[in-house]
Amino acid sequence: MLKKIAISILSFFVACIIIYVGFLWIDLRDDVQKIKNYRPQLTTQIFDRKNRLIANVFDTEFRFYSRFDEIPPKMIEALLAVEDTLFFEHGGINYDAIIRATIKNLKNGKYLEGGSTLTQQLIKNMVLTRDKTISRKIKEALLSIQVEHILSKEDILERYFNQTFFGHGYYGVKTASLGYFKKPLNALSLKEIAMIVSLPRAPSFYDPTRNLDFSLSRANNIIKRMYEIGWISTEEYEKSISEIPEIYNQTLTQNTAPYVVDEVIKQLSYIKDIKTGGYQIKLNIDLDYQKIAQESLLYGYKNIKKRIAKYDPKPTLEAENDDYDTLNGAMIVTDTKTGNILALVGGIDHSKSAFNRATQIKRQFGSAIKPFIYQIAFDKGYSTATTVPDVARSFNKTYNTDEENEDKDEYWRPNNFSKSFKGLVTLKEALSHSLNLATINLVEVVGFDKIYSGLINYGFKNPPKDMSIILGSVGISPLEAAKEYSIFSNYGTMVEPSLFETITDRDGNIQTFEDRPFTQITTPEQSFLTISILRETVAGGTGRRAKVNGIEIAGKTGTSNNNIDGWFCGFTPSVQAIIWFGRDDNTSIGKNDSGGVISAPVFSHFISNILKIDPGLKRKFYTPEGVNKKTIKGSDYYYTTTSKLPENKSQDTIDEKLLF
Repeated sequence: MLKKIAISILSFFVACIIIYVGFLWIDLRDDVQKIKNYRPQLTTQIFDRKNRLIANVFDTEFRFYSRFDEIPPKMIEALLAVEDTLFFEHGGINYDAIIRATIKNLKNGKYLEGGSTLTQQLIKNMVLTRDKTISRKIKEALLSIQVEHILSKEDILERYFNQTFFGHGYYGVKTASLGYFKKPLNALSLKEIAMIVSLPRAPSFYDPTRNLDFSLSRANNIIKRMYEIGWISTEEYEKSISEIPEIYNQTLTQNTAPYVVDEVIKQLSYIKDIKTGGYQIKLNIDLDYQKIAQESLLYGYKNIKKRIAKYDPKPTLEAENDDYDTLNGAMIVTDTKTGNILALVGGIDHSKSAFNRATQIKRQFGSAIKPFIYQIAFDKGYSTATTVPDVARSFNKTYNTDEENEDKDEYWRPNNFSKSFKGLVTLKEALSHSLNLATINLVEVVGFDKIYSGLINYGFKNPPKDMSIILGSVGISPLEAAKEYSIFSNYGTMVEPSLFETITDRDGNIQTFEDRPFTQITTPEQSFLTISILRETVAGGTGRRAKVNGIEIAGKTGTSNNNIDGWFCGFTPSVQAIIWFGRDDNTSIGKNDSGGVISAPVFSHFISNILKIDPGLKRKFYTPEGVNKKTIKGSDYYYTTTSKLPENKSQDTIDEKLLF
C-alpha cells in the first residue's frame, strides 16, 4: 500500500515536472525566434566623399558585424580550447562538464567553475539573465537544445562572436579587432587573437588598454592550452608567447566633424534605426576642406578677439572668463555646379556649444542681399552702366502709439556705411562699393513691389514688406544663403545644397541622392552681369580682403545694423563659401567689425589653403555667349541683349529727379 502511494506521489511529481517543462518549452518560442532571427544593433558609419571615416554613430552597443567566413579559424580554435572543446560534438549541453563543475564546486564549498557550453553562453548573453537560479538553468538548457536543432554550429558561433561584449565598449570580435589593434580580423596574429578571446570572461579586468600584463598573461594561457591539445605547432607557440602587440586606446565615435554629424542625424531622423541599423553613409563632405574650413573660421575668430582687445582695452566679463564667450561663427562650403556641401562648420568649438549656426540661426543678411536686388534690375532691362543717384532721402512712416490715440510721424533716413554721398554712380559702382542710398533709389525706380516679389521668387522666406529689406533686414541661415548665392555661382541656376551621396543599409540596399532641385532663376548671360560686379567687389570694393592672388573671386559683404552680423558670401569658379560671425545674444560684435573686415579675410585664408591641396581648381570665370564688353572711362562694363548699355545721356540716368 505504501509502495503504491509512493509511486503515485512520484508519478505525480514527474507528471508535474513534465508539464512544467512542456509549458516552458512552449513559452520559450519567442526567445528561440529572437536567437534564430538575429538582428543585433550595428554601428552606423559616416564617410566623406573619399571614403574616409568621419564618425561612428551608435546607441548603446558599438558593434560591427562579421560573417562566419570572416572569422579566422585560429580564433575559433582559441575560443573552443578554453571555453568548449567538445562544441562540435555535444547537442547544446555538455553533461560531463556539468558533472565535473558540480563536483569541484561542492568540494570547495563555493562556485568556482561552470559547465556551460558556448550555446548556453550565447543564450545567457541574448535572452536570459545571469541569475544562478534553478528556473533560469532549466530555461537555459531547454533553449540550448532547441537552438541546436534549428541552427548549425557555424550559425551559433557567428552569433556568439558578434553578440559577446569584448570590453572597452566593443561588441563583437570585428569591433574588438579594429578597436584594440586597428586591424581587420584576417590580419590578426595568434597572440592578438588570444587576447581578444580572453576578454569575455572578465572584459574590464583583461582590457589591454587598462591591464596589459593581465591581458598578455591570460592570452599566453590560451596559447599554452592550444599547444597542449595539439592545435598549434611548437614554432607557433614560441613565436606567440613572446609577442607583445601594439594596443590602441581609441574613442568609439572618432568624430572628426561633429557639426556635420549632428546635421546628418537631424536630416535622417526619419530613419528610426539610424543609430542602430549599421548604415554606411557617404557624404559629399571632403575632410580636407572641412579641416581647412574649421581652421579658417578659428583664424577669423581669433582676429576678431584681437580687434576687440585693441579697440576696447577695458577688461570685460568675456576677457576675464574664457568660458563665457557669446562671439561665434559659421561657415558652409559648396561645389558651385552641384551644390554638394564640401564643408560645414556650425561654431568655433562644438565641445562648448553644439548649437549649429550654419543651419539653425536666422540672422539679418545686411548688404549681402544687394546682388539679388541688382539681378532683378538687370533682368528688367537695366544695365551695369546705368547710373543712379547716390543721395540721401527720407522716408515717412505713420504709426499709432500705445500711449496716445493719435498718429505720429517717424522718419527713416538711411545712410551709406561711409557716411558720404557719391552723386550719380553706375550700378556697377553702386554694388561693388555697397552704396545703400544708390540701392534704395534703384528700388524706387524699379518698383518696390517688383523687387519684393522678385526676392520671394528667389526663395527668401517671409521678408518684411518694407524698405528695410533693401538693406538686408531679412533673416537667413548660412545654409539658406548657400542656396541663394548659387544663383550667381552657378550662373543663374539655383541648386539645393546637399550633404549626402549614398546611404547603404545592412542588407546592401543603396539609396542615392543624385536627383535634387535645380531651378533656373535667370540666364547665364544675365547672371554674369552680377558676377562681373561681384568680381569687382573683391578686386577693389568692400570685399577686397577676400582677394587671393592667382584666382578670380566674386563675392559680397554683409553687415547688419550696429555690426551685429558680419557676412561674406563668396565664390571662385569651382567653390562657394558662406561665412558668418555674430554673437549668440544678438549684441554688437565690436566697433567697426563689418563683414568686409571680419568675414572676408576668412574666405581668403580658406581659398589660399585649399589651393595648396587642390591646385587644379579653375582659376577664371567663363564669359557666357551673348555677353559683350565695353570700356567706358577706363572701366569695363558688360551687357547683353536684355541689359543694353545706355546710348545717350537721357538713358544714362534712370531718374535724375531722385537727386532733388
